Amino acid sequence: DAAVIGYIQGKILKKEDDRLLVLANQIGFEILVPAVVMEALSDRQAGDELALHVYYQQTERQPKPVLIGFIHEIEKEFFQNFISVDDIGPLKAVKAMTLPIGEIARAIEARDLDSLARLKGIGKRTAQKIIATLEGRVGKFALMRTESKAPPPAADDVAQQVLDVMVNQLGHRVADAKRMIAEAFKRNHAIATPEGLFEEVYRGELPGSQRSGGGDD
Repeated sequence: DAAVIGYIQGKILKKEDDRLLVLANQIGFEILVPAVVMEALSDRQAGDELALHVYYQQTERQPKPVLIGFIHEIEKEFFQNFISVDDIGPLKAVKAMTLPIGEIARAIEARDLDSLARLKGIGKRTAQKIIATLEGRVGKFALMRTESKAPPPAADDVAQQVLDVMVNQLGHRVADAKRMIAEAFKRNHAIATPEGLFEEVYRGELPGSQRSGGGDD
């Protein structure tokens, strides 16, 4: 089997509307880029260096490898969640990601069909499938700010790990992130995983929930 490519660092040879040609180790890689990611690369031109986290797909039905690039690993992680929805393959997802990931995730968690149906190539029926599949699973991504930064260092402790992601990838200020994490633990002492903490932090940021003293089922 061919090696799966997960990360590419090199020089931009060519930039088009939805793809880049990147020279790395004397090989030119054609990499599809979602609109929201390309927007963040608007200041990069041919000749510039860049590094991309890559989603790699090759199947029997589609033997030609497809590479899809993201600036941050958390964007790739959201993409992998997004394509777990029936009827949304990687190529459709690339075209559909026209809004910031945080906005898409917030629309999913808020069951906002209209916003999701406005994504390119996504109608009402597919929007319903997105909500049915991903609601309750993307609170972490809903915390993303428009300006995200470099990936965080690894951390052992759950709270520290979530703090690093919130500050370095999701764009929160340290003091705000610490407050949100402390409030999440106050509401739920049993949190044991980063995913559980992200969901509790997100729930706490929903309107009216911070003074509720915990949710009901």
